[in-house]
Amino acid sequence: MTVHDLRSALRALEETPGQLLRTQTPVDPKAELAGVYRHVGAGGTVQRPTKTGPAMLFENVKGYPGVRILAGMLATRERTALLVGSRPERIGRDLLRALDSPVEPEPLAAGEPAPCQEVVHRPPLDVLRLVPAPTNTPEDAGPYFTLGVLRATDPETGCHDVTIHRLCVQGPDRLSVFFAPGRHIDVFRRKAEAVGKPLPVSISIGLDPAIYLSISFEPPTTPLGFDELAVAGGLRGRPVELVRCVTQPEFAIARAEFVIEGEILPGERIREDVLTSTGHAMPEFPGYNGPANPSLPVIRVTGVTHRRNPIMQTIVGPGEEHVSLAGIPTEASILRMTEAAMPGRVLNCYAHSAGGGKFLAILQFRKTGPLDDGRARQAALIALAAFHELKNVVVVDDDVDLFDTNDVLWAMTSRYQGARSTIFIPGVIGHPLDPSQDPDYSPDIPVHGISTKTIFDCTAPFAMKDRFARAQFLDVDPGPFLIPSTRPFTD
Repeated sequence: MTVHDLRSALRALEETPGQLLRTQTPVDPKAELAGVYRHVGAGGTVQRPTKTGPAMLFENVKGYPGVRILAGMLATRERTALLVGSRPERIGRDLLRALDSPVEPEPLAAGEPAPCQEVVHRPPLDVLRLVPAPTNTPEDAGPYFTLGVLRATDPETGCHDVTIHRLCVQGPDRLSVFFAPGRHIDVFRRKAEAVGKPLPVSISIGLDPAIYLSISFEPPTTPLGFDELAVAGGLRGRPVELVRCVTQPEFAIARAEFVIEGEILPGERIREDVLTSTGHAMPEFPGYNGPANPSLPVIRVTGVTHRRNPIMQTIVGPGEEHVSLAGIPTEASILRMTEAAMPGRVLNCYAHSAGGGKFLAILQFRKTGPLDDGRARQAALIALAAFHELKNVVVVDDDVDLFDTNDVLWAMTSRYQGARSTIFIPGVIGHPLDPSQDPDYSPDIPVHGISTKTIFDCTAPFAMKDRFARAQFLDVDPGPFLIPSTRPFTD
């Protein structure tokens, strides 16, 4: 399939049975839309009952005639692989190849019209009247843009970065932006703020799935100054097209559905739930409502552009779509690092849904000699050392399907002894959204954010490999036997 933007991706899905559901039933973007998609296809750590299912396009959004909202574009691994021309079991390695063969983004030729600028709105404006920002739950701090790709430029070096951050609408021309510690655009913001200047930004929404997947790499895989749009270019084999913003000295993604232009104001801060006082931000990937941040940087919106009949793209969190966006780039990064350290041993990696794509990784390891009993654990240590957000790593043998949780638990049941096979690493920095890593939870935790990392070695000892051989069945092609019988059943 040829995919170059969101609309071509939707056309491709509509040609694939079971991958896209379109509805004309009126829907309220405030909590109702997420409540619907929870049952249709959110999956992940979302409150049960939920399931994985098709992407869903809401074509009749209350209060926004002519605007559609899409949820769940990447909410299954199979659909994500389909949209980037890969396979579910190989998507991490294909993304790694794109990382190693980047294609830099390019501005459109002079005079070439940008689809994202078919309609232009300048001040005075009310961003929430123009762009539907859904809420996931009734307790959200406010309406959020959850799939807005920020682009900014380092004011000192001229290097660019693109990242997804949660953006809460705080007024007609004000958004709050949450930066996790160490994020590159926040580094740019601090540099600009140090000299009293605003940082120009663009926020592109509604994009080619390859862009969303590619920009979710994190350090150390993509260092400061690395433009992740080049990974999307490598994945597609052509550059991502950019266009200069209408009101800011910055570029946006030319084929976006919406672009919000603005600047991060120096010295200005806002409480995330200032309009609602709920104490909550929005649902986060571990499955809990995240706390509202008491002091966040502010973006002043200076312009909004969009395509005709635009499509707002949102993530219903904490769902399977977050697993794809956060987990698959992490898998690629772990594969790169373990391959460099021990070539040919780690066959695959899966950032499991139960960890939201961040907390739990499964490594599939091939043992070829006695020392590999130690190398299997070393591979887990490499993953934990490189990605501080990882909490637990499970290592399984090469005869275990790491994507099948039943098979992983079978390995834990039959190839694991708690006292021998568990490695604890206490006192290590974790992720602030893990509610269990807090002194109130355990007295051996000194401050919030310190965690005990755990390795579960569910591999059979090499010397005992023969004793753990799985029962081998006759290899038979089942195809001819799956043709339904036309004869009536008789007693």
